[in-house]
Amino acid sequence: MNSIFIRLKSFFNTITGSIAFYPSFYAVSAILFGLFMKWAEEMNVSKAFQEVFPSLIINDVDTARSILTTLIAGGISMLVFTFSMVMLLLSQAAANYSPRVLPNLISNRKHQFILGAFLATILYNIITVIGIDPSGSDYHLPGLSVLIGIISAFVALAAFVYFIHSISSSIQINNILENIYNKSSKRLQNLIEQQSSQDQFPDTSEWHTYSTNRSGTIQNISVEGLKKSCETCKTKFEMLTTKGKYILDGEALFKSEIELSDTQLTEVHKNFNYSESELVSDNYALGFKQITEIGIKAMSPGINDPGTAIDTIDYLTDLVRLRMLKKDHNIVLNEDKEVIIKLNTTKFEDLIYDIFASYRKYCKEDLSVMGKLLQLFSLCIGRETCEQSYYTTLHLQAQLLIHDAEESISNSHDLDRLKTQFESIETQYHQLSSN
Repeated sequence: MNSIFIRLKSFFNTITGSIAFYPSFYAVSAILFGLFMKWAEEMNVSKAFQEVFPSLIINDVDTARSILTTLIAGGISMLVFTFSMVMLLLSQAAANYSPRVLPNLISNRKHQFILGAFLATILYNIITVIGIDPSGSDYHLPGLSVLIGIISAFVALAAFVYFIHSISSSIQINNILENIYNKSSKRLQNLIEQQSSQDQFPDTSEWHTYSTNRSGTIQNISVEGLKKSCETCKTKFEMLTTKGKYILDGEALFKSEIELSDTQLTEVHKNFNYSESELVSDNYALGFKQITEIGIKAMSPGINDPGTAIDTIDYLTDLVRLRMLKKDHNIVLNEDKEVIIKLNTTKFEDLIYDIFASYRKYCKEDLSVMGKLLQLFSLCIGRETCEQSYYTTLHLQAQLLIHDAEESISNSHDLDRLKTQFESIETQYHQLSSN
């Protein structure tokens, strides 16, 4: 059941992340509502409404048809303009920041709602104007339907004004970075709260190793499903891969304490969800990557924006300090508080190396960025951590950073400023080592 739930959750995240999901949903809803109003008009709902609010009902057929036709034409124009602006937004974001930020922008529900409001208004008014076809002496103009069409046009206009504000702010790099940071930190905090204080796990060198049955990126691992498999199969598991990693068919996936049958193995495989779309809300490491790529892209010769690179380091500082509270693996217990599953995550050492190797390569000649990176190490070394080895990892990166600076910066005065910062980091680190 849990494997089905995680698959449904992943499917829901995927379809709702599509820019066409909510517009399509709104369009179908508008068509159904339009058909419902046609049935309601046959029940003389407009006549009853007119008796209560006579001033709100349009009684002239030509006037009603002209208004709806104008609203349809204007709505199509606004829809085309809105769609063009969204595509321009995505193009600029990919060119100036990173293609990885596109899923976050595409899944922006505000823009999807606005597109859906335009599309729903157009389709509803089309159905309504089709119904204005007088025939017979007992014909009544669908005045209430026309009124609803006019009101929906006002709503679409209000959405258009909000769209101009929203799209102008969503393309700003600070808002993009803050959105990525918020999702990453929220995911990290959830994982920190869920991690067990238990750290001991049996030796798995003699356990049975099982491979993946397909290639793809592991987006989610159903822990609850694996716990049930442990209970059913009377075994324990160690995960050999991490969430967000692309794994090839036949690559080692997990270890089991006992040998599993083909049926049992099939059930265990159902707890691994593969998807090519990566979401920061599911994998915090992707947030680190996106922020890093934005910072590196900002330092490219075509953009040359050290200010943005410095902003990315500020966000990374908070995320690194938060990551220091999380272990490199997570131990899962059953209801009897027995250790049954070991989940490996992206190692702190690998995560930090991937981030700062890129900054060292592309920013080593910029004094302000290098100084900001050293400030990051200074703020993180000595910070509360769950593993003392994290300090050693940060100290090593600071050493590599000052080494690259010595080879790239020829001005002795600039280099002395960086060395002063590094000496402060050295003092912090040695004080921690001696304690």
